[in-house]
Parts: sequence; structure tokens; C-alpha cells
Amino acid sequence: MAGCFLKPDLATMTDFRERLQRATERGRQARALQLDEAAAKALSEEECRRLHSQYRLQLTDHIEKCLGEMADNFPGFRVEPVVDATGWGAAVSRDDLAMAAGRRASLFSRFQIVVGPFNTYRVLDLAAKGTVRNKEVLSRSHYQRLAEVDLQTFRELVETWAIDFAELYAEAT
Repeated sequence: MAGCFLKPDLATMTDFRERLQRATERGRQARALQLDEAAAKALSEEECRRLHSQYRLQLTDHIEKCLGEMADNFPGFRVEPVVDATGWGAAVSRDDLAMAAGRRASLFSRFQIVVGPFNTYRVLDLAAKGTVRNKEVLSRSHYQRLAEVDLQTFRELVETWAIDFAELYAEAT
């Protein structure tokens, strides 16, 4: 029975220690790589926020110009900036009174285009809503990944949606 307990072979223990040290080093390298990737991801997150902010500012200016021109085309519309939880942009609105069968009715018209806030999906999104005489007549949205944004497409959409609303408003009044 005394032969069951063998002394470990010195060569085997040396081999084990070397393998253990290599495994420990691989683990440390993997951890360092994870930390580097997390840092790179944080930088890309910051870069995405910067890009979103840059696009948002450019689009907000364009939205305000387009809606300002639309308001000039239809007297009575008021232009107002939009800065809330839904995003940044502008809106035009007006209140009208209508008389029908001796009764007075209040008619509300509003058109709004906003650039949505930065989100975890890393997209730039644009949304429009239009109401003419108390009826929602237009609801549109468009989004694109920040890395693939074509700002000209977004500008064209702002113009197209403003023209669509103007046509719907003119048709209803």
C-alpha cells in the first residue's frame, strides 16, 4: 500500500507550473483585451453621440427654415421651436373659428417635424405629424444608422413632408 502514494515527478510539476503560468498570462491578456474593447466601445459611443448632435443641429436649422417659409405662405400660422422628450425641431400651428348652423367651432391645425434624441440603437430618426382642422392627416418617420446617414436624404424628406402638409392644408381650407 505504501507504493500507492507516489512522489510527483519533478519534470511533471515543472511542466504543470509552466502551463499554469501560460494560462494565467492568457487570462490576463484576455482581460486586457476586454478592457481595451470596452474603452474603444466607449469612444465609439461618444463618437456616435457627437455625430448625432452634429446631424441634429443641421437638420433642426433646415426644419426651422422650411416651416418658416411654409408659415409665410399661409398667413396665420405661428412657428415655434420644439425641444421636448420627443426630440428637437419646429412646428407651425394655427387656430381657426368656423361657424356652422349658428354654432361656433374651434379648428386646430399643426405640423411638426422633430429629430429624435440619441438612443441605444444608434440611429438618426426624423418624425413628422400633421393635423388639419382637428384631423390628423399626416404621420411619417424615417431613420438610418448613424454610421450610414445620408444627410441630403433627410433634408429632402423635411422638404417633401412640409410640401405634403401644405398641400393637404390647402386642400382642406
